[in-house]
Amino acid sequence: MSTTPKIGVSFVLPIFNEEGSLPELRRQLVAAGEKLGEPFEIVLIDDGSTDGSFPVLRKMQAADPRVKVIRLRKNFGQTAALTAGFDHAKGEIVITLDADLQNDPADASLLVAKLREGYDIVSGWRKDRKDKFLSRLLSRMANALISRITKVRLRDYGCTLKAYRREVLQSIKLYGEMHRFIPAIASQIGVAIAEVPVNHRPRLYGESKYKLTKSIRVFLDLLTVKFLLSYSTRPLQIFGMFGLIAGAVGGVLGIVLSYERLILKQGIANRPLLLLAILLIVIGIQFITMGLLGEIMVRTYHEAVEKHIYAVREVLDSEPDEPR
Repeated sequence: MSTTPKIGVSFVLPIFNEEGSLPELRRQLVAAGEKLGEPFEIVLIDDGSTDGSFPVLRKMQAADPRVKVIRLRKNFGQTAALTAGFDHAKGEIVITLDADLQNDPADASLLVAKLREGYDIVSGWRKDRKDKFLSRLLSRMANALISRITKVRLRDYGCTLKAYRREVLQSIKLYGEMHRFIPAIASQIGVAIAEVPVNHRPRLYGESKYKLTKSIRVFLDLLTVKFLLSYSTRPLQIFGMFGLIAGAVGGVLGIVLSYERLILKQGIANRPLLLLAILLIVIGIQFITMGLLGEIMVRTYHEAVEKHIYAVREVLDSEPDEPR
């Protein structure tokens, strides 16, 4: 029988071209883990790095059995990398943070302490951010928009430093750029969420991976999250509503035009209103049909076989994974 102590905390970090920060990152993570006073592990996901990150990660794992390295076959993105980390993490509490050292690993104790008060998710709030003014302004606007749409109030959705209970992460599936929306997605299953101020430091190594095009993808994912939160199990209600409105307006216009043609004997063949009435009726039928198809797809989805959004090349781990 194995005597390996049960892991209390898993640090999960996606890595993409962070060669320069890795030695100092490991030192700070180990110090933060030992400060917690319980068994911990460090799960590092190499998300297709093209610099010398993986050789450094290999040396880190060989030197410390508490380090686990998952190497993905290519750059799948932060959401997929985090999902890979969640799938391989064994801790009862999972803490995520960035590898660029802008997040302070020492703040992990603050998040865990808050989680122990009975919360399921604790999110970091970079109260005193070290970013440029424009970045802070856009972030503040985005957080306000996300909070309003999802009804889950957080002041810093973009902060990667978060702590989760393991069972919460096992209950959700992530796609696209949805890792930042985990608290909102998890609200579907009824979770207690808290937010605590954390330290934010200027970047010392490498370059920011954030691009303007990512903001567009995040906004589109926000629309997806809103749909999932409100209509994921009842798509007919949203598509059917639009369909009924369009069909009703088209029907009323059709009745008016029919009255003019049949009773008032007026010509309607060249009137744009006739085309609009026909178009609205057709659109209404299409929306209702989409809603019905959506209902079928939802039921198929909930019965479908799981499919991962990443592919692992190799895993470096001193302890073999338990059967899942």
